[in-house]
Amino acid sequence: MSFETDAHIKALTKAFRACTLPKERWTHAAHWAGALCLLSEDEHAAFRDMPGMIRAFNESVGGQNTDCEGYHETITIASLRVAAHALTSAPDGMPLHEILSRLLAGPYGKPDWLLEYWRKDTVFNKKARREWIEPDLKDLPFPKAPA
Repeated sequence: MSFETDAHIKALTKAFRACTLPKERWTHAAHWAGALCLLSEDEHAAFRDMPGMIRAFNESVGGQNTDCEGYHETITIASLRVAAHALTSAPDGMPLHEILSRLLAGPYGKPDWLLEYWRKDTVFNKKARREWIEPDLKDLPFPKAPA
């Protein structure tokens, strides 16, 4: 899916929420697009609701949410913190698709960005999948998730 307009991002997010998005369209870029869209609507609701949305979406496409696959709490919360920072640090009025392009072109656009903050065996273990685990290499340079 192309993310050349905010309408594309909103359409993807709507399909994700409704669990009608085809699995193959839930790409790395689509995860960021959905996070930015949800955060732009309501930051607190995005942090609160995204875990359930991801679990429901995974199940809707035949996936499971187990200790080995599916929803991952630490990755989700860390990614939402990155996306929230991308939104708040963008110039006023910058369209979502431009914020997404900037995010994807930077260090967080790379799928392995987490390994700058967590050891691989820390972030990719059962405990980190089930609950938030603080980074063990260096702190994330973004505010904590809202309470």
